[in-house]
Amino acid sequence: MKTQSGQILNWNTEKGFGFIQPDAGGKHVFAHINDYSQRHKPPVKGLAVNYALSEDSKGRACAVNVIPIKGHKKSGIHTKQKNFAAILAVVFSLFLAVIYFSKIIPIHIVGIYVVMSFLTFLLYAHDKKAAGRDAWRTQESTLHLFSILGGWPGALLAQAFIRHKSKKLSFKIVLWLTVLINCVVLYWLITSDGKLSFDAVVIGLNDLLL
Repeated sequence: MKTQSGQILNWNTEKGFGFIQPDAGGKHVFAHINDYSQRHKPPVKGLAVNYALSEDSKGRACAVNVIPIKGHKKSGIHTKQKNFAAILAVVFSLFLAVIYFSKIIPIHIVGIYVVMSFLTFLLYAHDKKAAGRDAWRTQESTLHLFSILGGWPGALLAQAFIRHKSKKLSFKIVLWLTVLINCVVLYWLITSDGKLSFDAVVIGLNDLLL
């Protein structure tokens, strides 16, 4: 594909797409964040870029391999975000392991965090792909529900490593609220009352399934 040049005509940071005005003239070209260089800061209006012209699944023209022509390199902020998410996930995993092997929590709780984190990461990845294809999107309330049910480590890793829902401040605030609520619930489950309640739920589910 031949490399072309142009300028970012406009960019919607929350939705992750915008349009490029070709330097050679003609109709502006759609561009999605998935096709933008991850080594550079997010696109802004007026940014000069190189790109290749392609087509999406519906046959519409779009830009791929979008790279700023000069500068606009990332600072260390995104790297710090990745490191923070990875460290927090590792520390929390170690904490779960310690309280499990200390027989403070049952294996069921550890399993819930592992499964929910994996599913939540997949939901974020699916939603990001859907955004680029103009397909069915996962509702933000669903993402938050999975986080509050124990999937927040996967949500943090998804925000950091696949750059989805990492810019929208209102979403991030609610996400951290789900982290706080989930940690409070975990603390309660460690107490004697919490253990009794959790055991009662597990016994009830076993009776229903057997």
